[in-house]
Amino acid sequence: MGTPVAKTTDPRKVAPPSVGAALSALRQSEGLSLDALARQSGVSKSMLSQIERDKTNPTVAVVWRLAQALGVEVAELLRGGTRGTQHAINVVPKAQTPSMRTADGKCELRILGPVELAGRFEWYEVTLQPGGALRSEAHPPGSREHLTVLSGRVSVSSGDRTQRVAAEETARYAADVPHAIINEGKSTAVALLVVLHPRS
Repeated sequence: MGTPVAKTTDPRKVAPPSVGAALSALRQSEGLSLDALARQSGVSKSMLSQIERDKTNPTVAVVWRLAQALGVEVAELLRGGTRGTQHAINVVPKAQTPSMRTADGKCELRILGPVELAGRFEWYEVTLQPGGALRSEAHPPGSREHLTVLSGRVSVSSGDRTQRVAAEETARYAADVPHAIINEGKSTAVALLVVLHPRS
């Protein structure tokens, strides 16, 4: 590939974002018990209890199921910073930036966009270990993604089309069909991903 391995922070040294407080508040606001939420989401009661007590960091799939069960956007469960006044400069520490990982741990998605823009304009830092993949179902009609590779090389698929993207290159593609970002190389790949949803 000709590109250096991306330097990533050892996840054991960075505290995961706190999903527990948001989950507990949303669950209670809906008047749901742990048992009821477990039935609706398909996530076990013991896992829910661990998440609410910040004893475990949920996977992408678990966060998605909880958001669906509670009828909220995923970002509502991943608040990472405090909101200030209109003219304030709000800095979110790296350790407080919400992130999600795929079940195999080979893909980390750091959520850089603010909660209030979720569902309209989103941006992420994507880190893919060798063999890692971020696979997505079709977004609403008209959705598009813009992926800029910072280091490494990835393969992007959109529908029945596939294209390799190298460091410092940008891929723009339809996201209203099944799509994926895959690291087929031997080095870690890091990219910035912007998701644009159509205006309602």
